[in-house]
Amino acid sequence: MATAVKTGDTVAVHYTGKLDDGSVFDSSREREPLKFVLGERRVIPGFEKAVLGMTRGESKTTTIPATDAYGEHRPEMVVQFERDKIPSDMDVQVGQELQVQTTSGQAIPARVVDTSEADVTLDANHPLAGKDLTFDIELVEIVAEE
Repeated sequence: MATAVKTGDTVAVHYTGKLDDGSVFDSSREREPLKFVLGERRVIPGFEKAVLGMTRGESKTTTIPATDAYGEHRPEMVVQFERDKIPSDMDVQVGQELQVQTTSGQAIPARVVDTSEADVTLDANHPLAGKDLTFDIELVEIVAEE
């Protein structure tokens, strides 16, 4: 009988992640399989739940709601800055990734989502926040508990 994946197991999976429109946002197919330990929260919660109970060689397709993926898009994570608060030698472009320092000193990544003569708007949400994600998952290997 095939062994099912359980919490604490190290697994290797191949995956392809797609958005609702069918566009692929990530895939391991052209590289090494993704390895992680179930229960260590190194992947999104819904992905862990999908792999739990799979057996070696098994493939499945699962849709993970935003709440079990990168969370809902949080409007409070979108912030507008006056352009004069950004270094004048910095050529800020929409789509650019920047590091923003919080009041506690923590650096968080943010994307430029809009610019004007007076302001720059940054979004610190994960780019996949608010999106349901569909994954094709193949369990390549289960490594016994270490």
